[in-house]
Amino acid sequence: MKNFKAGLYINQGTYKSFQPEKINKQWTLDNMELVSLLSQADRQLGRLDMYSEYIPNIDLFISMHIAKEATKSSKIEGTKTNIEDALLDKDDVNEEKRNDWEDVQNYISALNSAIENLKKLPFSSRLIKETHKTLLTGVRGKHKLPGEFRSSQNWIGGASISDATFIPPTFDSVNDYMSDIEKFAHSEEFYFPDLLKIALIHYQFETIHPFLDGNGRVGRLMITLYLVEKGILKKPTLYLSDFFERNRTLYYDNLMRVREKNDITQWFKFFLVGVVETAKNSIETFDGVLKLQKEVENKIQVLGSRSNNAMLIINQLFNKPIIDAQLANQITKLSLPSVYKLIKELEELKILEEITGGKRGKLFMFKEYLELFK
Repeated sequence: MKNFKAGLYINQGTYKSFQPEKINKQWTLDNMELVSLLSQADRQLGRLDMYSEYIPNIDLFISMHIAKEATKSSKIEGTKTNIEDALLDKDDVNEEKRNDWEDVQNYISALNSAIENLKKLPFSSRLIKETHKTLLTGVRGKHKLPGEFRSSQNWIGGASISDATFIPPTFDSVNDYMSDIEKFAHSEEFYFPDLLKIALIHYQFETIHPFLDGNGRVGRLMITLYLVEKGILKKPTLYLSDFFERNRTLYYDNLMRVREKNDITQWFKFFLVGVVETAKNSIETFDGVLKLQKEVENKIQVLGSRSNNAMLIINQLFNKPIIDAQLANQITKLSLPSVYKLIKELEELKILEEITGGKRGKLFMFKEYLELFK
């Protein structure tokens, strides 16, 4: 983009904070490589969005996408929970892993509630604050003003502000900057392609760092919310945290490059490559899910009259691929001896695999399905 200026470092006495330029203005795109990447990204998103119409029970699979997104986005912030742990109930999680598990569960709740809130709220500071409140309430960040913009200076990297990697703008300017983001998101006066718009919004949000904690997770979550609100995706099927986590150094370097060298183009390229790659991977996952569905349906035909109850369990497993006898009992309404027999048959068909190794409280995993999301 021509004449892009990221902002200025302002001397605050013992440190310098970065005051970004506002983004709600007319932008001119003059890079043909970027235009080509934008076209590819739009094409792949269109392909991905078709699955929202062709897969009848896509909401089942979206819950797994969200679980994956929650673990990947939280992993960038240092949590150790993997997708298998995220699917367990709290009582089944090791004591030392519970704080990480709770962070991931809050992320899942925050994303689900944000998508639901989009039905009555626009993409806005209010939506972002409510999402942040869900993210931090009752977990390690609960003392970091959940749902409120910060009222003190924060910093990124370093043990203290004096050796910080980056110091965001002063707290008294946060509301003004977030209002500018909101105006840009909904501006009809200044046209800009939506994918570049949300790329710029994400950069600006991370630069403002409006919360005391949880900025990275909320900032990544905003990408999906924006795409759904603008109708680019009918369902929340695209999550970039896996791409950002695998390219974590580039992710942070490209954000800093904008601030240090006014190079927004390189950030845009990185972001669009992420959209293209992630959309392609999501399409492959959905194709794998459809193929697995058919294979499993064929497998359980050997169960004869019990295949209907087996199918009830399978449908539950496509939503959450871990089950125990009690849940299977609730779903099928069979007696417990019949449930144990059915689970045993699903084990023999290589659909379920016991993962606890205990005699009591056994948990069974639909491993082949889980592997599609790893």
